Amino acid sequence: MRAFLIAVLGIAMSTASVAADTLERARETGTLRLGFRIDAPPYSYRTANGDPAGYIVDLCREVAAGVKNAQGLASLKIDYVEVPSTARLEALRDGKIDILCDPTSMTMSRRAVVDFSLPTFIDGAGVLHRVNEFNRLEDLRGRKIGVLGGTTTEEVLKTTLAQLGIAAEIIPMQAHPDGVRNLSAGKIDAYFADRGILNYHLRSSQNRSGMKLSDQYFTFETYALALPRGDEKLRLLVDATLAELYRTDRVKEIYARSFGSFPPDQFIRALFVINGVPK
Repeated sequence: MRAFLIAVLGIAMSTASVAADTLERARETGTLRLGFRIDAPPYSYRTANGDPAGYIVDLCREVAAGVKNAQGLASLKIDYVEVPSTARLEALRDGKIDILCDPTSMTMSRRAVVDFSLPTFIDGAGVLHRVNEFNRLEDLRGRKIGVLGGTTTEEVLKTTLAQLGIAAEIIPMQAHPDGVRNLSAGKIDAYFADRGILNYHLRSSQNRSGMKLSDQYFTFETYALALPRGDEKLRLLVDATLAELYRTDRVKEIYARSFGSFPPDQFIRALFVINGVPK
């Protein structure tokens, strides 16, 4: 544990020494670079006409409006930068994007590389499986299980199966649609991912009658916008923007765009109340 903390602090100190001033750069260039994913609906994805979309992308657009106002800019161009799930934090760390707008879970190890905003969403890992083939994790013994590579869900899945002594073949996927297609085609027996993402793909699948989303949560994941480490001015502006959205009904309008009229569950409602920090 001590060695881990020393390594974390070392990374943090070296990263903070070259902290970015994103707001100043945005003022000088008139551009804000938002990193988004094409494969994580309903949070962050590309629509059929090529436009970035999703609940968290919409939150980032609100942040961009806040940057524009704070810098007194007549206009601010948003440069949408597609980032892969396996290298999204590195894209932020290396200065390729200014804000990461996707369902990234906050973890202590990730905080050694990037900073995080107030929480944006609470979700959890679930499993999509073929009907009548799954009731408990033990049913996956000897089966093929798909999961998006390089995610906290993959880490939790491996750890949980090892702790329970369940031997199964874990097959990393490059994108969520690949996992759902492989499950539908019988190439894997189950697919693990965040429940919000699984529910979206299940509703969108042409073969959804043969698949089922388990009711069980295997983890609880707290999403937040990932920000350049050490950029305190940007983080304060982002947090102020999110807090104002949570204090008002505007966040409900943004939520409805991606999730429809179905009301947020108790976890999301609590998130809005707790993080609606006063001015």
